[in-house]
Amino acid sequence: MAKQLFKNYTYHFNKNEKKLLETFCKTLLKQISGDEKFYGDIRAFNSILDKLSESTEEIKFTKEEKTKLVFRLKENVEHLEKQIKKSGFIKRWLLKSVYTQYKNLLENHFTD
Repeated sequence: MAKQLFKNYTYHFNKNEKKLLETFCKTLLKQISGDEKFYGDIRAFNSILDKLSESTEEIKFTKEEKTKLVFRLKENVEHLEKQIKKSGFIKRWLLKSVYTQYKNLLENHFTD
């Protein structure tokens, strides 16, 4: 079977997923905005944030935007897993809900 040359990076997010991704992108941009070596990431996440804030039902990402978003989401999920293992009961309970939201987002939209 031939490998697909061009993939379609079109996604349909519900309003909760959009809100979660917008918050994630804003937080990430605050963290990396001062460093010059993250110029490509800053440009990609600003573009993602602009596309998420539009009121269209269908969101189209470029390959670069999709790969950077998936990479950062996976990093975040791994970090949350480590934090959940180390934390106490109340913090674990709070982190578990955020962890499941990010995990579901990755599984539902960004699995290959």
